[in-house]
Amino acid sequence: HHDVGFLWLHTAVANYRLTGNPESKTRGLKAASILAGRYNPRGRFIRAWNHDCIGWMIVDCMMNIPLLYWASGETKDPRFTWIAKDHADTTMRVTVRPDGSCHHIVVFDPETGEVLDTPTGQGYAPGSSWSRGQSWALYGFGLSYRHTRDEEYLTTAKRVAHYFIAGAAMTDYVPLVDFRAPAEPVLYDTTAGMIAACGLLELAEFVPEFERPLYVTAALKMLRATVEKHCDFNPETDAITHWGSERYHGKVNLPIIYGDYFLIEAVLRLRGRAFHIW
Repeated sequence: HHDVGFLWLHTAVANYRLTGNPESKTRGLKAASILAGRYNPRGRFIRAWNHDCIGWMIVDCMMNIPLLYWASGETKDPRFTWIAKDHADTTMRVTVRPDGSCHHIVVFDPETGEVLDTPTGQGYAPGSSWSRGQSWALYGFGLSYRHTRDEEYLTTAKRVAHYFIAGAAMTDYVPLVDFRAPAEPVLYDTTAGMIAACGLLELAEFVPEFERPLYVTAALKMLRATVEKHCDFNPETDAITHWGSERYHGKVNLPIIYGDYFLIEAVLRLRGRAFHIW
């Protein structure tokens, strides 16, 4: 599956980084090999999903490729990084639009690498702007800059960030599910805001000092808005963060576990207690 980065960076790789457990390192490298095995050399992308999605790429995978950067560092084998950078470069070319908005899905001809379609995905419609996809791109390109120091990735992350901040500001910093959806119904996605907050704090570590307040302030506004309006700190309740949304045309106003995860990651970053898990 394409999400082995999400799954194994936070388990085996985290354990290896903290304890040096060699078995955890082996599991992480096996996961990285599986992810690298999904690479399509014609289109220069990592395939999403299974079954008949042979030529599909999704913006979410920008958050999976740090597993490949880590694997290159551990093995001294540059092939993992080449695949990660190829995927990031392709995402930058065909997924991120000039205004900083993003497609969720891009479909390629798997034989030639030609772009065939950019279907709806989890947003409102083709050409719209699913906010969680925006946040994956924002944070993902920031992480690719951390690992490679490629200035194009930082520039792209900033462009996506500025689009996201502008969209979230329109609804008092709790983002809509899709920034290009009709005015009604009003549907929010707190997970997008929490992911974006972490991405903005990531960018703040690498931009010049005079730029940092923009990103830190926006992250704080998103965190405060969600905590004040959509969090439940009752210990008898299973989830903290509410008003997450699976997709625009799907389940909305429900707790989603990574809303809680990214809320906690952002708070730990602000308190100087973050552990580099990506």
